Amino acid sequence: MEPMADHLRAQGYTVVNHDYPSRHHTVEKIVDLSIAPLMASPEITSADKLHFITHSMGGILVRAYLKETKPDNLGRVVMLGPPNGGSEVVDKIGHWSLFGSINGPAGRQLRTDGIPATLGPVDFPLGIIAGDRSINWINSSMIPGPDDGKVSVEGSKVEGMTDHTVVHYTHPMMMRRKPVMKLAECFLRTGSFQ
Repeated sequence: MEPMADHLRAQGYTVVNHDYPSRHHTVEKIVDLSIAPLMASPEITSADKLHFITHSMGGILVRAYLKETKPDNLGRVVMLGPPNGGSEVVDKIGHWSLFGSINGPAGRQLRTDGIPATLGPVDFPLGIIAGDRSINWINSSMIPGPDDGKVSVEGSKVEGMTDHTVVHYTHPMMMRRKPVMKLAECFLRTGSFQ
């Protein structure tokens, strides 16, 4: 996410590019150990407006956090390739030990009937950017419809979202592409991708 962070800094935003231990804990534990302490930091609580830009599982972490706690300074949220409807790939191979060693407990929770399904509709301004290009034909063969190699375009959507757009990029690269950076910043500024 560093290219995205650099782009936003150049637009005048103060950026906290926060990493989390996705391969070691469940979604709930990551929220407790990593997201909640960050949200309590003076850097965050003193901001006039708090926006989020997430990639992949990061969107589920933000949804899980915001379901329980809404900061007074909450602004807008942009999600890149979020598995809001879960991932059919996890449905098919999430039980494999290799999958678990690569993606950890939180990755295994991203089934289509997993934690994303328990979070309900969103009630905050949310723009979603989905990809429709894949370099992983094995994963894509498990996903119905257009996909980014991890998440289907349809599976990126969630009830209550404000805006949704599709870009011609893959899941692991979309956050590094200038058009995606510009779309994300546009949504933070205006509440729309238009």
